[in-house]
Amino acid sequence: MKFVNRTQKIPQYIFSKLDAVKKQLEQKGIEIIDLGIGDPDIPTPEVIVNSMGNYIKNPKNYKYPPYSGIDEFKKAVANYYNKNYNVDLDYNAEVAALIGSKEGIAHLFLSLTDIDDYVILPDPAYPVYQAAAIIAGCNIFKMPLKEENNYLPDLSNIDKEILKKAKILIVNYPNNPTGAVADEEFYRNLIRLGIENDIAIVNDGAYLQIYKSDIKPKSLLEIPYAKNIAVEFGSLSKSYNMSGWRLGYVAGSSEIIKKLMIIKTNFDSGQFSAIQQTGAYALNYVSDFSEYINEIYKDRRKIVEDKLKEKNYYVYDSKGTFYVWFKVPNNLSSEEFSKLVLEKTGVLITPGNAFGDFGEGYCRISLTVNKNKLIEAMNRIVNM
Repeated sequence: MKFVNRTQKIPQYIFSKLDAVKKQLEQKGIEIIDLGIGDPDIPTPEVIVNSMGNYIKNPKNYKYPPYSGIDEFKKAVANYYNKNYNVDLDYNAEVAALIGSKEGIAHLFLSLTDIDDYVILPDPAYPVYQAAAIIAGCNIFKMPLKEENNYLPDLSNIDKEILKKAKILIVNYPNNPTGAVADEEFYRNLIRLGIENDIAIVNDGAYLQIYKSDIKPKSLLEIPYAKNIAVEFGSLSKSYNMSGWRLGYVAGSSEIIKKLMIIKTNFDSGQFSAIQQTGAYALNYVSDFSEYINEIYKDRRKIVEDKLKEKNYYVYDSKGTFYVWFKVPNNLSSEEFSKLVLEKTGVLITPGNAFGDFGEGYCRISLTVNKNKLIEAMNRIVNM
């Protein structure tokens, strides 16, 4: 087959790579405890699942859905923002439904950039940002996220020439993989930067409802003038444990959303209306579920952090997400350490360099297994 430049440049998606390693070990009879991918283990709430039963029987839902999403779901997203963040959204123009936020983020790069345009991405970061930028033919400028800055990028360090050229700047708070949370001052500076340089500002807010303390993370759209230049992606995967349902949304700038929909309408035909109706039900009537799972993650986090600290591992004080971010021993790289843990204990964790060069020296543990399994996994690691 003839050489294809685009696919040659895309690194293998880390979680598909880890899945292959896991299967190889399982075939050898090794019991694997997977603390790698962030796929919630607690089932979707039964009341949400039951609501789907009503919607799936409606023959009207068997037709193609509206391309930007059904009104019922978009209104629910707008109501969610109004209730939780005091943000007013026009559901017709400032909200669109997605087949999971990952799909929307990937399509956004094709929507807002031309080949050889610059985009500004964080490092470490969710690997899809880089892959989507490469697929769109973009040049990538990376913003280092360092612990001394609480994993917030130093916006003043972005090259002025890059700012003139860049079309997109993306951040992700609460942050995957570190669990850092952005404050209002950072968001204000970010929106100002976007307006002054005419750069589309994007927050991947997949973990907005998953946080450790009583202080709820801010939405980027709470910042004045954000809707002039910014969008925020959201997902029901983490807040309602609906990862397999593939339902997300984008909210904010109507201009950005309009451009995104040009690409989306040519690439897909939208998410099944019954799933969107179920998502609307979740957003409207199951508002306390995130509080319930946050208490569970808080308990699990303490187990992991206490075990690591017993062995003098340094653990970052994450404020959001369901991940623990910790330093590996000085004489090992992230990949060497995670490989050693997998081979010696059968526990799968994610090396920090899978998220970028500035993730080197750290590993990430996902809290998405039950308490007993988590205790067993941590005992295996600390007794390694």
